[in-house]
Amino acid sequence: MSYQDNDLIIRPIIDDDLRRLWELIYKEDSPEWKKWDAPYYEHKNISYEEFLRQKDDYVANERRWAIEVNDVVIGTVGYYWEHKPSHWLEMGIVIYDPNYWNGGYGKRVIKLWINHLFNTLPLVRVGYTTWSGNIRMIKVGENLGMKEEARIRKVRYYKGEYYDSIRLGMLREEWEGNDLFHQ
Repeated sequence: MSYQDNDLIIRPIIDDDLRRLWELIYKEDSPEWKKWDAPYYEHKNISYEEFLRQKDDYVANERRWAIEVNDVVIGTVGYYWEHKPSHWLEMGIVIYDPNYWNGGYGKRVIKLWINHLFNTLPLVRVGYTTWSGNIRMIKVGENLGMKEEARIRKVRYYKGEYYDSIRLGMLREEWEGNDLFHQ
């Protein structure tokens, strides 16, 4: 199973993706993407061999897929259960390759992923959490019709400054009535 929007594909991760994902995520000490994806959490580079020990967290894992543009993996999209018995799911996206930032890829990926989640899981809501320093992720959610559901003020500390934690979400009925998702 995969989903496509012109040059963009989201699909399950395969063994052949592992080297590229390691290079994007763990090869460097301070990758550029980490400045936007929860930079208040520590990031450590690891060896490829160590990364391969996490293979099951990536390959054929329904909760984490590859983002590919023109046959090149540029990031991952995924979800985790905040509380599975009540079907409370949170999603996340990282476009690791900065050459693909500001090109609308994030919005397209999240649109495909939300469709996938609502079409394959018994969810009443999907959402994600970001921080107030990541204006692009806030705008993506707003542009797709997501609502700000929570703002926890000044709980993310980064480079000497406090930021808010922001949770955005969309209910199934909002998704069903949103023409952006059903074109």
